[in-house]
Amino acid sequence: MKTIYITIALMIVSILSLKAQDANTKATAGIKGGYNVSSVSFDGNSETEKLHGYHIGIYGESYIGKYFAIQPEILYSKQGYKIIDNSGTYTQKLDYLNIPLMLKLYPVKSFFLEAGPQIGFSISHKETFDSGFILYDTSKEFEPSNFDWGINLGTGFKSDAGVSLGVRYHIGQSDIYNEDKPKNRVWQIYLGFDF
Repeated sequence: MKTIYITIALMIVSILSLKAQDANTKATAGIKGGYNVSSVSFDGNSETEKLHGYHIGIYGESYIGKYFAIQPEILYSKQGYKIIDNSGTYTQKLDYLNIPLMLKLYPVKSFFLEAGPQIGFSISHKETFDSGFILYDTSKEFEPSNFDWGINLGTGFKSDAGVSLGVRYHIGQSDIYNEDKPKNRVWQIYLGFDF
């Protein structure tokens, strides 16, 4: 748990220091949030039904050249998945504190491509089972791993006023559980606003 707090503190200090830098470096900070469509891939072969959620957080962006920028973020993200079969619908909701570090390429003004690693810390989870007759908390709980990591790919637009609109895909690389090698898959659509 100490690792989580230290990582969060370092990220916040980094983002605030980006904002405090000289204006000539084109460093900004802001808030962002949006819509999640998440699922889980089992054994790399099959994927579960989608679960809808959201994410919200803060970011800092600092240019490292004319066309490149680095953007660290801290995001609270509601993810999870559904499995639907003849017996009913099993749903697991997974809440994460995600910390992406994105490298952004601006090939033309206002348009960017982004890619980078992400680590995540599981905050909470909840399972439910709906048999079609009654909705209740299931007694069968799957305890997810506390740590997640993966790769993000995305694209978007950023206006001169500092408003961003983008889409991002997270490809989880670590197993959520010990069995069947389940990995997170998350589509995100987001809006960002520079301070």
